[in-house]
Amino acid sequence: RMEGQGSYTLPTGTEYRGALRDGMFDGEGELIFPNGGRYRAVWHRGVPVQGKYTFADGLQYKDKKWHYCDGYDRRFYTEICSGLKPPGTSQLTNLDPPKKIPEGCYDCGDGFYNPETRVIVDYKLRFLRNADDDEHEWIIRTCRKAWDETIEHKPKP
Repeated sequence: RMEGQGSYTLPTGTEYRGALRDGMFDGEGELIFPNGGRYRAVWHRGVPVQGKYTFADGLQYKDKKWHYCDGYDRRFYTEICSGLKPPGTSQLTNLDPPKKIPEGCYDCGDGFYNPETRVIVDYKLRFLRNADDDEHEWIIRTCRKAWDETIEHKPKP
């Protein structure tokens, strides 16, 4: 069994770096997700007993008094750090410029969703999962969709 300091890569591409005991995460360690997010925690027999998640852009998650993107302040974290763009050039996602969504698909946060096949792939187009009915409805209702038609700027005559 794994013992001591080390690293372990899960089939999903998530990597654990830290203390291992009897084949389990035990002690201080960090999960590094393929999207760049990190979860640093103290583990006991494979279960985190206290930890902190940091998104890829540096935003730290707080389980209490979380005010990011609430009903009063809808700015993305990059806008909070770097300021708002000039009028007329809205920022559509925290990533600027946003990822180009394949035709007919939706950006569901961890990848692209094709409503025809009900398949979600990651941003490198590798299979993640099939969407059930609830996830399908949520994505269609709330997520950003690829353009259905070409829109171009037409200057005033």
